[in-house]
Amino acid sequence: MGSPNRLFNRQRTVHEILGGGLVADVMLWRRGNLTVGILLVTLAVWVVFERSGYTLLSLVSSVLLLLIVILFLWAKSAAILNRPAPPLPELYLSEEMVNEVGAVIRAHVNDFLSASQDIALGKDARLFFKVAAYLLLLSVVGGFTDFITLGYTGLVVVLTVPALYERYEDHIDSYIIIGCRKMQHLYLKFDSKFVNRIRKWILERQKLS
Repeated sequence: MGSPNRLFNRQRTVHEILGGGLVADVMLWRRGNLTVGILLVTLAVWVVFERSGYTLLSLVSSVLLLLIVILFLWAKSAAILNRPAPPLPELYLSEEMVNEVGAVIRAHVNDFLSASQDIALGKDARLFFKVAAYLLLLSVVGGFTDFITLGYTGLVVVLTVPALYERYEDHIDSYIIIGCRKMQHLYLKFDSKFVNRIRKWILERQKLS
């Protein structure tokens, strides 16, 4: 049984719910240097896109162009001066690696297609409303900001909210549980006063007709 003082009577910790691996460590600041590094790198990327006017395609193309020019000149100068070539790793994809990646992608694509078919044929109404709500939310949020800013804001939220919740989960859980109980009480009170009256009025109308 879960604890009544926890949301959804859960037993697992936040770290366990997030998977308990490297991703959970990063999100909960168990590896603070890595988390700070990710935030700083993404902040730098956001500043580059927002202030310099670069697009994703133009930035990637410029970085790759600079990289291949440096490597080309390094290799040519090394051959002329009898110096070692650039220390590049072996660029090779094994058949096993390609098969594993392909299997993972195929499984996810099949799940997506299956869910899309269920939505299109009306087999899963709950999934339809969830997807519609998410798309509507993205549409509304996208009207106020661009994709890069939205992505950076989402990353900041992911790297701060779980850590803050883990630190103050006792207080947050207690406040949310109290709030849910008050909302439930208000709903029951509203239902007893108004909804029942409407039901009685409808039944009386039906009897008169």
